[in-house]
Amino acid sequence: MRIRVLLVDDDLELGEMLIEYFEREGIQATAVQDGETGVGRALSGEFDILVLDVMMPGVNGIEALRRIRARNSRIPILMLTARGDDVDRIVGLELGADDYVPKPCTPRELVARIRAILRRTQAPEPADLPTGPLTEGALTLWPEQRRATWQDEPLTLTSTEFNLLEVLVREAGRVVTKQVLSEQGLGRPLARYDRGIDVHLSSIRHKLGTDGAGRSPIQTVRGVGYQYVRSTDG
Repeated sequence: MRIRVLLVDDDLELGEMLIEYFEREGIQATAVQDGETGVGRALSGEFDILVLDVMMPGVNGIEALRRIRARNSRIPILMLTARGDDVDRIVGLELGADDYVPKPCTPRELVARIRAILRRTQAPEPADLPTGPLTEGALTLWPEQRRATWQDEPLTLTSTEFNLLEVLVREAGRVVTKQVLSEQGLGRPLARYDRGIDVHLSSIRHKLGTDGAGRSPIQTVRGVGYQYVRSTDG
């Protein structure tokens, strides 16, 4: 089945160029030029992934992202941000974007990022991984269903948050490096100065909360990576 991409960007010329490139890559793409329309189309269930420009008049990309995630939509979202604008990137990731690409970017890079995001969300579990739910303390993940509960309550995660949490839980009690988290959770090598992993993990921690001692089950191992603390650990 062809990948179905929704592109929301007010740059008409860029949109036409990207759609032409996507078609050559076997990707079905639809472009809209305003955030208001983009939100409605993103929530329609027609598309596999949303490519969302931040800088748009009216309903900008950040507000569109906020509205989509407020509806508990799990559609993967790739943001297009101005190069060097760390604020928009961090805010976007905090609101539930899966990844970002700074503009100007090449169509080839954009396609590679799209495929990397969808590789983890659409691919079946590898045969060498145990099937069935993963349970660690109060957390249970159903990888095949992309579903999670925390303390027996539904846990709403973006596709990337689910990926990262699954990697940590499968390695519970062991430290997972940022490089491994990026490769397995984001589907790409860790870029220099990339804070995406940290922002995603911060969001997951916020959703999980803390235990009676005020400790998060996800611990930072400074200079190395992260660890999901096993329920039997001290």
